[in-house]
Amino acid sequence: MTTQASDDAAATRRLSLFALTMMVVGGMVGAGIFSLPRTFANATGPIGAIIAWLIAGTGMYMLARVFQSLAARKPNLDAGVFAYAKAGFGDYPGFLSAFGYWMSSCIGNVSYWVLIKSTMGAFFPVFGDGNTVVAIAVASLGIWLFHFMILRGTQQAAVINSIVTVAKIVPILTFIVVLIAAFRLDMFSYNLFGGDLTNGIFDQVRATMLVTVFVFLGIEGASVYSRFARTRADVGRATILGFIIVTSLMVLVTLLPYAALQRAEIAGLRQPSMAQVLETVVGPWGAVFVSVGLLVSVLGAYLAWSLICAEVLFAAAKTRDMPALFARENANKVPANALWATNIVVQLIVVTTYWSRDAFSLMLNLTSSISLIPFVLVAAYSLQLCRRGETYDVRPEERRRDLIIAVVATLYTIFMLYAGGLTYILLAAVLYAPGSLLYVWARREQGKPVFVRAWDWLIFGLTIAGAAVGIHWLATGYITL
Repeated sequence: MTTQASDDAAATRRLSLFALTMMVVGGMVGAGIFSLPRTFANATGPIGAIIAWLIAGTGMYMLARVFQSLAARKPNLDAGVFAYAKAGFGDYPGFLSAFGYWMSSCIGNVSYWVLIKSTMGAFFPVFGDGNTVVAIAVASLGIWLFHFMILRGTQQAAVINSIVTVAKIVPILTFIVVLIAAFRLDMFSYNLFGGDLTNGIFDQVRATMLVTVFVFLGIEGASVYSRFARTRADVGRATILGFIIVTSLMVLVTLLPYAALQRAEIAGLRQPSMAQVLETVVGPWGAVFVSVGLLVSVLGAYLAWSLICAEVLFAAAKTRDMPALFARENANKVPANALWATNIVVQLIVVTTYWSRDAFSLMLNLTSSISLIPFVLVAAYSLQLCRRGETYDVRPEERRRDLIIAVVATLYTIFMLYAGGLTYILLAAVLYAPGSLLYVWARREQGKPVFVRAWDWLIFGLTIAGAAVGIHWLATGYITL
C-alpha cells in the first residue's frame, strides 16, 4: 500500500503534456521575439525575412523532429542534449556539449536582464540601455530572488512558468491583431526587397541567421526535462506543439511592422522594438502595454531557463560527466549546487556587461553560437543511428524518413555556425577552454584518464588554439565587445 501510494504521488507530480509544451513555449518566447522588428529591419526587408524564416523554420523543425525521434528511440537517455552527444561521440564531446549548452543558457539569461533594464530605461533613464550601474544592481537583486524561489521546488516553479507563459502571449497577440488591422499594402510593397538596402538578398538573409537561432532556443526544453514527463511520448509532442505555436508568432511579429513603417524607421527604433512599433500605430499606451508584456515574458523565460540550466548541470553530474558536487539535491529535490553555480556565472557575466557597447546584441549572438555546437552533435548522433540502423529493428519503415530529417538538421546547424562567423566561434572557444577544467576534475574523481582517444586530443587542441586566437584578437581590439 505504501509503495502504491508513493508511486501515485510521484505520478501526480510529473509534468503533463500541457506543462511540457509550456516549458517549450516559455523557453522560446522570451527576449528575442520582442526585438525581432528592429533586428530584422537592420538586415533585410519582407522577402529576405520570409526566406530567413523558411530556412530557420525548416532547419529547426527538422531539429525538433530529431529530438522527437530520439526521445522515442532512446528513452534511457534523459537530459537530452548532452546525453545524445556523449552516446554518439564519447565522454569529452559529451562533456563539451553539456558545458556549452549550460554556458549558452547562462549567457541567454544575462540577455534577459539586459533587455528588462533596457525596457525600463525607456521610462526611467537611470537604467540606460540595460548596462548602467543601477541596472546591474537591480538585475543582481532579481537573479537572487529567482534563485531562492527555485530552491523551494522545481515543480512549483514549473507550474508558475505555465501560468506566466499563457499570460505573456496576450500582448503579442494584441500586437499582431492591431498591426493586421493597420496593414498598409503600399508600405509593405515599398519595403519588400529591403527598401533602400543595397546589398543582395543572400547577404541580407545571412545577417539574420544568428537571431533566428536565438529565438528558437528552448525548442529542446521538453527533452531536457524528459525525466519529469508523465509519458515519454509527451516529450516529442510538446516539442512539435511548442515549435508550431512559437514559429507562427515570430513570423507575424517580424513581417507585420513592414506594413506600418519604412524599414529604415524600424531599424532606428530602440529595443524592445515591438513596443516602439505599436506606439507608432496606436499611441503611447502601446509602448506601455508591450513593455509590461515583455517584462512578464522575459521573467517567465528566465524562470524556464534557470530550471533548464540547473537541470543540465545536474544531469551531467549524475552521469559523472561533471564533478559530483553538482549532483546534490536539497530537501525539495532541487539541484541546489548546480543552481548556485549557474547563478554565480550569470551574476559575473551581468557585471561584465557594464563594459559592453551593445550588451544585448553581444549576449544574443554569443548565446546562439555556443548553443549551435551541442545542436550539431545531436543532429549528427541521429544521423549516426539512422546510418547504422540502430534501434530500427522496431518500426524499420521510419528509417529512411528519419535519415532525411537527420541530414537536413545536421546541414542546417553547420550552416548556422558558418553564418554566425568566425568571431563568435572564437569567443565560444574562449569559454570552452577553461570549462574543460571541470572535465579534468570529474575524470580525476573517478580515477580515469582524462583523454582516451586521439579524437579527444584533437578537439582539445582545436579548442585551446581557438581560445588563444580569440584572446589575442580581443587584446588587440580586432574583436570588440
